[in-house]
Amino acid sequence: MHDLVVAGGGPVGMAAALHARRAGLDVVIHEPRTGPVDKACGEGLMPGAVAELADLGVHPQGRPLSGIRYLDGDSDGPGAIARFSAGPGRGVRRTVLHAALADRVAAAGIEVDPRPVRSLVDAGDHLVVEGRPTRYLVAADGLHSSVRRLAGLDAPPSRARRRFGQRCHVRQAPWTSYVEVHWSPRAEAYVTPVADDLVGVAVLGEPGSRFEDLLAGFPVLQERLTGPRTRVMGAGPLRQRASARVRGRVLLVGDAAGYVDALTGEGIALGLAQARAAVACVAAGRPERYDALARRLGMRHDLLTHLLLRVTAHQPVRRRLVPAATRLPWLFGAAVNQLARPVGRPA
Repeated sequence: MHDLVVAGGGPVGMAAALHARRAGLDVVIHEPRTGPVDKACGEGLMPGAVAELADLGVHPQGRPLSGIRYLDGDSDGPGAIARFSAGPGRGVRRTVLHAALADRVAAAGIEVDPRPVRSLVDAGDHLVVEGRPTRYLVAADGLHSSVRRLAGLDAPPSRARRRFGQRCHVRQAPWTSYVEVHWSPRAEAYVTPVADDLVGVAVLGEPGSRFEDLLAGFPVLQERLTGPRTRVMGAGPLRQRASARVRGRVLLVGDAAGYVDALTGEGIALGLAQARAAVACVAAGRPERYDALARRLGMRHDLLTHLLLRVTAHQPVRRRLVPAATRLPWLFGAAVNQLARPVGRPA
């Protein structure tokens, strides 16, 4: 019998498996995808995520990030700048991050089962996952988690704004060490330097929006993007809900545990912290503690993300956001660094 099955071999799932192996647990990852897996995401690791990965011995190559800069989509002004106070972040291609974690998983001798988790039976004192017994299951299988559904933890869809993310890469040298967030009336564009000759551009917008149409709302940014572009990848709807993050011997981490929006940009950091907390609860034989710990870990993220989504849904407020952040740099910096600092380790 395994001690733990991890459903999903993305960054959060692999981190959970590494924490489990460190705790002396017999762990297996279920992941049908092979090779470095790409995904539409902003690709900016906050300082908290960099610290979580370093703790696991994972140091993916990328570009140092000094902080966050907010810019009006149709203005070439300096915008609002907030430097990270907890050390630099890192811009890292998703495939590079995946490969670095996969190498660490392989070095740790962790088994990867190529089957997706489609069968889950609660046998009381253990689970049966794809016909194999295990004491616990950690689900890290993404926004549209099949384990969340199998465990009966899906919540009804929210009536809140349904947004989608789209991303491409532009082959050119980065012009900044900041993650630039460009604001237009319809969307936000996130520009992240991820290599010496590569920039990631991610756009968040409403359902049915084409990447090129949304990008047209950022004329200053379009002028800067001079290199050839890769194909566009998409993800969403971003808003996903779970009725709880744990039921019996099943624990949800990362996007599978519910997701608000990518607006504040530290989903990876939160998912890595959740993976660490979930494994600690499993190792202690106290899975019921995880829900409260996960809520505590995500409190800053949830409050600030909900607040920003609510206020920026109103066009007059949205137009004034960047000027307000520019006039109040101390407030902007404090908000950014509340999200950027390493997530506290639960007792």
